[in-house]
Amino acid sequence: MSSVLRCLPIALGLLLAACATAPAKTSGRPTPGNKGKVDEIALNRLYGEFDAASQRHLSALDLAAHGEVERARVELNGALDELQAAAVRCTTLPGCDGARFFSTYDRLLRAGLETPDDVDGEEPVVVGDEGGVAGSPLVAALPAMDRTITLLNGRELADILVLNEPVKAGIEQWLTQYRPNLVTAYVNYQIMRYRMWPEYHKVGLPEALLFGILAKESGGRVHAVSRAGASGPLQFMYATGLRFGLTRRDGFDQRFDPGLSARANAAYINEQLAIFNGNLELVIAAYNGGEGRMQRLAGRGGQKSFWDPDIYAALPAETRDYVPMVLAAAWLFLHPERYNLQFPKVDGRPGSIMLAEPATLAELTVCLGNEGASADGWFRALRNLNPALDPAERQPAGTRIELPAQLEPIYRRSCVEGQWGQLAADLHTASLAVAATTPKATRVATVRGSGTHSYVVRKGDSLAAIARRSGCARIEEIARLNGLRAPRYAIRAGQTLKLPACAAGR
Repeated sequence: MSSVLRCLPIALGLLLAACATAPAKTSGRPTPGNKGKVDEIALNRLYGEFDAASQRHLSALDLAAHGEVERARVELNGALDELQAAAVRCTTLPGCDGARFFSTYDRLLRAGLETPDDVDGEEPVVVGDEGGVAGSPLVAALPAMDRTITLLNGRELADILVLNEPVKAGIEQWLTQYRPNLVTAYVNYQIMRYRMWPEYHKVGLPEALLFGILAKESGGRVHAVSRAGASGPLQFMYATGLRFGLTRRDGFDQRFDPGLSARANAAYINEQLAIFNGNLELVIAAYNGGEGRMQRLAGRGGQKSFWDPDIYAALPAETRDYVPMVLAAAWLFLHPERYNLQFPKVDGRPGSIMLAEPATLAELTVCLGNEGASADGWFRALRNLNPALDPAERQPAGTRIELPAQLEPIYRRSCVEGQWGQLAADLHTASLAVAATTPKATRVATVRGSGTHSYVVRKGDSLAAIARRSGCARIEEIARLNGLRAPRYAIRAGQTLKLPACAAGR
């Protein structure tokens, strides 16, 4: 390990000690560890530079792992210099969040990856021990964070869950009317687990919490979009997603990527745990109802309990329901046998194929059938594991498709060599022919006529769903007609929207 990597933890520990008590979000007021007026623009710029340096550090390790040792060494040293410079500036900038620097840099040191020096054949150096993150020298320098991590790392989540009446009521709901939703979420999660769980494991968060949030937010459907515009398996709003690195790349919204969304979710949870001093219920409430609201109600540092009547009664009904339902799903994930619940056995081993012939995900779903003990078929699994692909768009031969490993031989047998591949292609051709008939002609005729028609929003509608059902309108087009602003595109039940006339009668 290079000398700069050995020494930087000590340097950062000394540099950040002065700002370790600063809050993670600022309100324009001076903070105890860093007095003066808060410059939000400067803070955001500094955080952005720190995040970029962190990404550069991880990219350098990836270069090393692929044998580009000299380039990796240059990039690693440059990234560490940038991290150190950002830490120095944090000590002088009012409102700077020292805990954020501690947790992010500590995560880099504990990544369990090889540094450039390790590639030469030495044993890789893993910072930390069997005790996990609580053994880190950086975390040990920050008592509040040390307590937070002790609560959630090295202990079962069951040790800190409170099985009070709301949580028990949530358990009953999951076991009765929402049992199919819970089981479906479990199956979806097991298929994506290899993409999502490592992101939680790397930062010392319990898997049950990840499942609880996933079950409540989307049921494990990576393309889920809420009425408010929250998207992906863990339902990030656009602005929050950007804050945690979820951007658009080559036209693909990374909020729909299960691995990247799990990474962003883990970063958010750890950030809020530091703010609320390990109070898990407040963190979950912040994820649903907004961290600003929870900080105003409960105070920084989590001085008050989520279950405090003054807090609980002041929250929207959605958040009062959300927190116990997440906790209940997490609890059932840990202890299904205590509640006469049997989750199905799912073979979630990751695999992939290279398309021997052009095919869509829809065609693959048809020719794979129910083989591999999947009662509902494989459409959801293929969609979840290949979120950037349009399921109706034919991918060229040679395209890599991720799928459960058990389907690799089935693909060859049923889709390439068997009769079902041709059947799937015939069905897909028919669906394209139907889609190409009336909608375009209708659109030309009606747009030249009245231009728009009215649509009354129903409960459960989202702008994305309305656009999809219209068969011709885009979200942006509907938003422009009705003065709706991105990224939320907020609509409400009973609201009358103008839709392009091509959508008439749909």
